[in-house]
Amino acid sequence: MAGLLSRLTKTNDPAQAGTVARGFDFESRAALLSSLESSDLGWFWASDAEGRIAYVSEPAARRIGKAPEDIVGRTLTDIFQPAPSGEDSGRQRPLKFQLAKRNAIKPVTVMLDLGGGTAFWEIAGVPQQDADGAFCGYHGIARDVSDSFESTRKVEAMSRHDALTGLYNRHRIAQQLEGFLSAFKVSKRSCATMLIDLDRFKQVNDTMGHPAGDELLKQVADRLKRVFGDKAEIGRIGGDEFQVIMIDEDDRGVLGELAERAIQMLSQPYSINGMRAVIGASVGVAIAPFDGIEPGDLVKAADLALYAAKGGGRGRYRFYSKDLRDRASYRHQIESDLRDALAQDELSIEFQPIVDSQTHETVSAEALMRWDHSTKGRISPADFIPVAEEVGLIRELGDWALNKVCDTVLTWPGVVRATVNVSAVQFASDSFVDSVKAALKRSGVDPARIELEITESVFVGDMDRALTIFKALKKLGVGLSLDDFGTGYSSLSYLRDAPFDKIKIDQGFVRGCTEEGNRNDAIISAVTSLGKALGMGVIAEGVETKDEMALVASLGVPMLQGRLFASSLTDEELSERIISGDLVFKPRGPDKYRSDRRTEFRKIGLIHDDDRYEVILRNLSKTGAKVEGLLDVPVGTQCVLDLGGGQLAVATVRRSEGFSQGVEFETPLISDGDDGLCTRHRVSPYQIEAAGRPLAALNDESVAAITGGLRKSKKAFVEVDLSKSRAS
Repeated sequence: MAGLLSRLTKTNDPAQAGTVARGFDFESRAALLSSLESSDLGWFWASDAEGRIAYVSEPAARRIGKAPEDIVGRTLTDIFQPAPSGEDSGRQRPLKFQLAKRNAIKPVTVMLDLGGGTAFWEIAGVPQQDADGAFCGYHGIARDVSDSFESTRKVEAMSRHDALTGLYNRHRIAQQLEGFLSAFKVSKRSCATMLIDLDRFKQVNDTMGHPAGDELLKQVADRLKRVFGDKAEIGRIGGDEFQVIMIDEDDRGVLGELAERAIQMLSQPYSINGMRAVIGASVGVAIAPFDGIEPGDLVKAADLALYAAKGGGRGRYRFYSKDLRDRASYRHQIESDLRDALAQDELSIEFQPIVDSQTHETVSAEALMRWDHSTKGRISPADFIPVAEEVGLIRELGDWALNKVCDTVLTWPGVVRATVNVSAVQFASDSFVDSVKAALKRSGVDPARIELEITESVFVGDMDRALTIFKALKKLGVGLSLDDFGTGYSSLSYLRDAPFDKIKIDQGFVRGCTEEGNRNDAIISAVTSLGKALGMGVIAEGVETKDEMALVASLGVPMLQGRLFASSLTDEELSERIISGDLVFKPRGPDKYRSDRRTEFRKIGLIHDDDRYEVILRNLSKTGAKVEGLLDVPVGTQCVLDLGGGQLAVATVRRSEGFSQGVEFETPLISDGDDGLCTRHRVSPYQIEAAGRPLAALNDESVAAITGGLRKSKKAFVEVDLSKSRAS
């Protein structure tokens, strides 16, 4: 140690040397340093030019759990490992980096493996030179900073994480996304983000209390971790809002499956303090660089997709597409106009018959609200009902509909009943039972001819309250029907405890039930048997084809509803049929179910060789499409359909007649989460950038520019302008 001490105590300052000579000799200084080592306030170490430890204070060796001779000769980087990185880890140069530079080692925190645990030290050092001026190693000091390091790490973690769920907080998840997108512009990589919003969470908070809501959020966080594992960064960005970031993922098939899994997982019942809670979830998905280059743009795109998912009925996911911007503006206009719709007499009620499965005679009819806007025409209930729920108009609309239906049924002779849909928001109102009572009394209609159709979401939170309301409604004499049975929130306890007269099998089980390998028939049969055992009527909704009708009827379902018999009738049309006794609706529709074929009518691009044509897309399925606009295209022709939004589908012509062609896709399309179809992959903006255009989110003009190719002197096919003369 003498050599080390001599260097540590050596000074080149004459003034200091005089002071040392007069009052503090070499031995005293050595004793001082030894005292410092023994005090554990700090220790000394030295290394050779190769980074091997030449000396370490004995107290430091004891802390490590080894004798000094067992440490001497080992490399510094073997003993001192990098400490876990933190929020500010980039401010410290790693020890390995500093050793390689052979400059002074600025204070750096390192980790030591103590066998039964770990410790964190701060070390620093000064490079040493031999007589020839060559680097010969380091002399340094070290001290234990474990307590302060752990404390700092906890503070950093708290600043990055949500205190309730342990997930990243809004600030940190935003930092993560910004960092990824900034780096990926250079490396040409993709990054997807999902925004997840819990459906009916407020209802749990209101009925079960905020502590129960907090516990629910913790369980939601745990379920999200199970769905995404270590493949994603997850953050809580608001009360019941979450954000997920997935790097290097732009396959919408994979992302759709993950979104669907998240929705299913989050929709399973929760046990909270002995009580049962059921919520749902909606998901919006956006992918960089396709839907946005900057963090703000990407999050806004995901938010628009989330809003569309919630507006489409909740419990679903949506991918961002450019038309969502227009729909958001449309929705805002709907909200504004809906407030005046009642006053301007723009709302009406239509009825869809519910028929006996054997005779096809009408037994009841479901009331459907319609809005005929003075300038925009008919607006879909899927567009305005969610808006009415969000802005608090649904109770007023619900009361109006109930009164309207009661007045109409009063004019019907016979025993045909009418079913009125009840929103969960409307059901939750303290005045709901009184509203029903008032409508019945004012109209004078027989309560037995009015049936209230309830969704399972009314059971979220306070089950006892829901049962109390059901009993009060039954006391009034109205019927009760459970809608959409089997859609994810079902529980036999509902049927055991609630006094339902009917249950409706959700159309998702009816549609496609005749397809080979489909097991929906077993579900339909089981629900039918359950209904009969409980003395409840069973209705299969969404019957659209004759083969579905035949199968469902053969399984014993007593009542059917669907477009096969009628979409909807005005109250005048149905009243006329009831008065005349013409109650049988003959099935009118296709014989067989055809999976996911959608009727379309829009212009798209068709690319063949180096030429781009404009054609009309007439229908679309997962496996192919029908297009019109080119004459005499040979069967077997290879082409690419530009479906918009960077979606290119490689296809082969399988049928061709005149200006109409049927094409088969090389890769099947997938669900877009909203009963639509989309491609798994899209043209990358990085490809467009490589073609000489600025890097930007996808737009149809840039895609068309790079897929138009070179023009030949003569195109292979003749284009037909169907806008002037269109044959069907």
